[in-house]
Amino acid sequence: MTGCAGNEPYALRVLGNSMQPEFEEGEVIIIEPGQCVDHGAYVIAFHNGEYIFRQLFVKERRLYLRPLNDAYPTFRIDDENIIKGRIISKSPGKGRQMKSYL
Repeated sequence: MTGCAGNEPYALRVLGNSMQPEFEEGEVIIIEPGQCVDHGAYVIAFHNGEYIFRQLFVKERRLYLRPLNDAYPTFRIDDENIIKGRIISKSPGKGRQMKSYL
């Protein structure tokens, strides 16, 4: 769906609770900037002057960035180029297994 670039993966720590219950604050997520994204993918996007972590939702050929926590708003986006990478895995912490999202 979106363009693919050839950048290196990087890690970020989840802040806040907008993506709970799947992603807890403090977990480490791995982002692949060059990974193609489609409906249901977890993504990092640059929206309204800041980077946000959301799930890409496609409905009637329109794109939305939605949180998993209903306390936060869903945003409709008109330009898929604001999506900067796809979350490919997470490391939930001590004693837990890495989880893949590909």
